[in-house]
Amino acid sequence: MINTNCLECGSRKLSIFSKCSPSTLQKVSSIKQGYTIKKGEDLFHEGKHPRGLFCVQNGKLKVSQIGKEGKEQIVHLIKNGDPMGHRALFDDEIYSCSAIAIDKSQLCFIPKSSFFNLLAEDHSLHTEVTRLLARELKEAEQNITNTGQLSVEIRLINTLIKLCKSFGFEEDQITINVKMSRSDLANLVGTSRETVTRKLYQLEKKKLIRLHRKNIQISSLKALETTASIW
Repeated sequence: MINTNCLECGSRKLSIFSKCSPSTLQKVSSIKQGYTIKKGEDLFHEGKHPRGLFCVQNGKLKVSQIGKEGKEQIVHLIKNGDPMGHRALFDDEIYSCSAIAIDKSQLCFIPKSSFFNLLAEDHSLHTEVTRLLARELKEAEQNITNTGQLSVEIRLINTLIKLCKSFGFEEDQITINVKMSRSDLANLVGTSRETVTRKLYQLEKKKLIRLHRKNIQISSLKALETTASIW
């Protein structure tokens, strides 16, 4: 069930609303709408006009673009507390990507005009949004560098490390807490499904990971990080 009170929302502490005043949070609680989408369901589509800001209360989504040849490219993975659709709002343009749920997800929606009013009224929210945009630009620049300079194996290892740090582990403390198809994982790494599957089996032979269907278990996160750092 979606929590309608922002002051009681655990994911708020991970979001751009983490430092907002109680009065701002009360305003957000009164104007936002709740959405629940199923696994595989679209939240918004590339080419459509944004109506406001989404924020993930609980769930996992992928944000992807379709290339000229019709191939999907995953741009971001979204977790609890992450906002969605903000760049399209600031550009006053259509969505450049589509958002699809990886798991059943619960989201809050703030209409465009209300969100801009909140930005003007609460300096801390404005500051957090600015920091978010700066982090996203830095990440995009790093991804371009990594794609051009790092091998597929190291890009795969870095992706697995990022998944661990973003989504954590299941109760067994070794299984990454997100289930992804090999195609989606390949899109994240920037290679083919066949190549990423082969590289996963190679990492398993090196005892860095274990594979069980769509689950990936990390034998030692420290060992993965050490392997990535020596290249």
